[in-house]
Amino acid sequence: LFVNASAETVRGVLKQIPLDVLQFHGDESPDFCAQFGRPYLKAIRVRAGVDLVQYAADFSGAQGLVLDAYVDGVPGGTGASFDWELIPHDLPLPVILSGGLHVGNVAAAITQVRPYAVDVSSGVESGKGIKDAAKITAFINEVNRIDMQLSGRKDVLRGHRTTVR
Repeated sequence: LFVNASAETVRGVLKQIPLDVLQFHGDESPDFCAQFGRPYLKAIRVRAGVDLVQYAADFSGAQGLVLDAYVDGVPGGTGASFDWELIPHDLPLPVILSGGLHVGNVAAAITQVRPYAVDVSSGVESGKGIKDAAKITAFINEVNRIDMQLSGRKDVLRGHRTTVR
């Protein structure tokens, strides 16, 4: 995950770590993101007035858009949610929904947005930066439950994998 990193910094990381996918959370341009020859995700901080369809067109080379809450001066990771009504249903790129997700709202988020994946961090913490195994399990179980409900599947499989980042 990079936030307004220089091309040299990204290349330096790639020399040391063979990353499969890059994630950009700053003001990077489509050309900047594409120059590394790796699939990438582009994070967009969502608020009223942000044209997500235009972002999807501009970043058509991305594997998907990570949609997070806009918080002034912070590139992401705030734990804040945003109005999911701002997400058009016809975005031409997969949506990874982020921002303020937790066990109490993830089912509603998935039902409304129908994202490719959900991204959770602070919503499964017991304290700042401390992940809670019970909260992680509850979150994944809720994602599985709503996924099964929406897909109409009755065969809940033990060990079923879900797309939670």
